[in-house]
Amino acid sequence: MRAIWTGSISFGLINIPIKIFSAIQESTLDMDMLDEKDHANIKFKRVNENTGKEVSFANIVKGYKLEEKYIILEDADFEAADAVKTKTIDIQSFAFEKEINSIYYEQPYYLEPDKGAMNAYALLRDALEKSGKVGVTSFVLRNKESLAILKPYKNVILLNKIRFEQEIRDTADLKLPAVSKAKTKEMDMATKLIDQLTEKFDISNFKDEYTAKLLKIIKNKAKGKKNTTPKLKVVHKQSDDLMSMLKASLEKKKTS
Repeated sequence: MRAIWTGSISFGLINIPIKIFSAIQESTLDMDMLDEKDHANIKFKRVNENTGKEVSFANIVKGYKLEEKYIILEDADFEAADAVKTKTIDIQSFAFEKEINSIYYEQPYYLEPDKGAMNAYALLRDALEKSGKVGVTSFVLRNKESLAILKPYKNVILLNKIRFEQEIRDTADLKLPAVSKAKTKEMDMATKLIDQLTEKFDISNFKDEYTAKLLKIIKNKAKGKKNTTPKLKVVHKQSDDLMSMLKASLEKKKTS
C-alpha cells in the first residue's frame, strides 16, 4: 500500500507521527469506455478552452474566480490557509460512537505509526479500546478540511472521515408519510416479523454478488452463450392488504 498522507496525531502533549493509507478497495469491475463503431478506447484529454490544444498535467494550475478574474493558488497558499491541519490530526474531544448518526460516515483510512512512534500509537489505540470512546478531529486532506473520528479496529487505529452537518440535505422537500404512534395490528405483525428475522450481524455473510454475476455474464458472452434476464417480482401496491402479506411473510419464515 502507498501512503496518501503523512503527518501526526496530536493527543494532549503527545505527538504521534503517522502515515495514512486507504482502508478500502473497490469490488466493482473495471470497465473501459469504447467507441461503438470499432471498440477503440475513449481517451479524455485536458484541453485549453481558448486554443483547443492539449495541456500537460505539469502545466496545469489551480485558480479561484474572484470578480471575473482568476487568482492562481500555489501549494504554499493551500498550506498557509491552515498549516497545522495540513500536517496534524488534532484530537479535539472524545465521544461515544453511538452518538454519531451513520448518515455522517464517509470513508475509512488506516493509520500506521511512523518511526519511533510505536509505543505512543499503541497507548492511544489501547486507551480508546478500553474507554469505548472515539476521538473527534478535523484535518486537511487534498486541500479539503474533513471532520473525522479515530477508533480502534483490530490492531490498527482507524480514521473514518465524517461529513459536516451542513453537507447533509434537509428532508423537508421529500413527500413522506406521517409517523404513526398508534398501536395497530399491522404494526404488531411487522414488529413480530422484524423480531423473527433478527440475528447477530456478521459482515462475512454478505458478499458483492452483483459483480460476480456480471462477470459470469461477460464470460458467457465471450463464449457466445445467451444470457437470460430473470423476471422481476411485482412490488406491492398501495391497495394491497398489508395484514395478509405480513401473515404470509411470517408463515414463510416458519416453514423455511
